[in-house]
Amino acid sequence: MSGRRLSRRAVIGAGAAAGAGLALPGGSAAAPGGRGRRRRIEADVVVVGAGFAGLTAALAVKRGGHSVAVLEARSRVGGRVAGHRLPSGEFSERGGTFVGPTQDRILAALDRFGIGTFPTYDEGSNVYVNGGQRMEFSDTGFTGSAPPDPLILPELITVVTRLDQMSTSVPVGAPWKAANAGEWDAETLAGWIAANSATERFRRLVPAATRPIFGADPGELSLLYVLFYIAASGNESNPGSFERNFNTRGGAQERRIEGGSQVLGQAMAAALGKRRIVKRSPVRRIVQRRDRVRAVSDRAVVVAKRAIVAIPPVLAGRIDYQPAMPAARDALTQRLAQGALTKVAASYPNPFWRARGLNGSTLSTDGLVNATFDDSPEDGRPGVVFGFVGGDSSRRFAALGPAARRRTVLAELAELLGPEAMHPTEFFYTQWPEQRWSRGAPVGIYPPGLMTTYGHAIREPVGRIHWAGTETSTYWNGYMDGAIRSGERAAAEVLEEL
Repeated sequence: MSGRRLSRRAVIGAGAAAGAGLALPGGSAAAPGGRGRRRRIEADVVVVGAGFAGLTAALAVKRGGHSVAVLEARSRVGGRVAGHRLPSGEFSERGGTFVGPTQDRILAALDRFGIGTFPTYDEGSNVYVNGGQRMEFSDTGFTGSAPPDPLILPELITVVTRLDQMSTSVPVGAPWKAANAGEWDAETLAGWIAANSATERFRRLVPAATRPIFGADPGELSLLYVLFYIAASGNESNPGSFERNFNTRGGAQERRIEGGSQVLGQAMAAALGKRRIVKRSPVRRIVQRRDRVRAVSDRAVVVAKRAIVAIPPVLAGRIDYQPAMPAARDALTQRLAQGALTKVAASYPNPFWRARGLNGSTLSTDGLVNATFDDSPEDGRPGVVFGFVGGDSSRRFAALGPAARRRTVLAELAELLGPEAMHPTEFFYTQWPEQRWSRGAPVGIYPPGLMTTYGHAIREPVGRIHWAGTETSTYWNGYMDGAIRSGERAAAEVLEEL
């Protein structure tokens, strides 16, 4: 990957230049605030949501020679990708962070905009804590980022191998058509683990993995959905595997984006032209007619030939559609809730854990923070570590007061990385379930029975409305790469119809 950098100044400047030379189709004066007056816009395509999926789709429509308008509820672009500016001026990640092998579409997008990547810091040992017992290990071993705990190693190898094997029979484009789909979708991952493991120690490890990955506990997850997620951790030439999904070295956490992941969203918005995006304008209603679609938002009404809805299914289901959605689509969005994930982070003058021979990656069964990663800038200054608090841990975190949240998390980081963790320069967190225009992260999760009953509706167009978002992707579902893939696919559908 190229080491070229795209500065924030360049992104902003490009956006201003693009905006100056572009007017929205049917453009008008500056949009009024509030919901009383709305500007009217005409475009070939209206895109709902300016996350990576929506921006990708809009750019593809523009490149196809058609006009496009994007309606975004937030005051920023990027969706579930967001940065936090540190006192040093560097950025830490509040949302999507990593890229890795077989994530071809986001790697291609980064290259297209001249944005470089750098390796996730991975020198030294990982830390693993289970039942109060601590182990340090290298991820260069045959278990990768999974702990080579001798008390559970046979179970770990057996379970991962079986899940990988089972996932090979799940078609990523239609997991509900797998030969064993009915059986697997009737069972939770927790139930399957209970029947295929021998020790409580191993069973404690499983939620420490599912909470960061899904924002959910094993009992909330359909086994079929988990197998699909594993199968989706690849591309058309490389079958997915649990190892690729979970690992740092050679896996989905292998690299980071220079300047922070939000730089890609800003670059896409700049290339699109800022006047094409109406922010702070959530879509309330979409009306379909024989030859057009009308999207009504707080600040604009867009009349278009086609619509691409590129927001999480749980939010897409809250739009008022006229006529109403088919029963299967409506039932799916009612039940496909977002994972419960909170991202906690602390910054320090330097990454003190590195001097202790640690790389900042940890896995713990014992506290609220189940996994951490080194989130320091490429030059290591300042030192930043973030942690995932997911599923039931996220719900317990939410029940604490601000002081207790800080105290609890820092104490856990100190146990994992060293006593210096108790004294950060800054401590902050992002509760994605409380983000109004996300309602959770990192992905919509399927409980038992949903995928085989209504899963087929996840990508099926409804009249002139098409669907995007990482939840609709066949590969790297739940990741930034999946979001970009979905935007490309939805745009291709629309361009074929225009």
